Amino acid sequence: MARGGLAEDTVLDVFMSSSTALFTLYPESGVPIYRQLIDQIRRLIVAGQLQAGAELPSVRDLAVEHAVNPMTISKAYALLEAEGLLIRNRGRPMTVAASRRSQRPISQRLRQVEPHLMQLVSAARQLDIPREDVVALLEKRWRP
Repeated sequence: MARGGLAEDTVLDVFMSSSTALFTLYPESGVPIYRQLIDQIRRLIVAGQLQAGAELPSVRDLAVEHAVNPMTISKAYALLEAEGLLIRNRGRPMTVAASRRSQRPISQRLRQVEPHLMQLVSAARQLDIPREDVVALLEKRWRP
């Protein structure tokens, strides 16, 4: 067991509705939870999966559902609000701000993913994992 009583391979999924995962949190990834939320919200907005006006889960709901400190969620939301991506609505959920630009081209979205791919490739090479096995794992994880 890792800290907080979670197994090292624990994955926390945050759902937008009962069937659609909005966020996937990896507590033992080494990446702070607030950073994971920020990165995922940015990607969902850029990809057009979170439209302007879409409501995000409340700080309290996310914190309780996934045993995360509410300040962690609040920090992520506050940083995104400072960037102009989210709007705080007193007494109501945070919402996605109206976009000043349309969905970015695939080339720009791929640039956001590239550093993560480089980390994956580097780790796989260091662990002497064949390319085919990494691609097979990616294909497996890509499926819903």
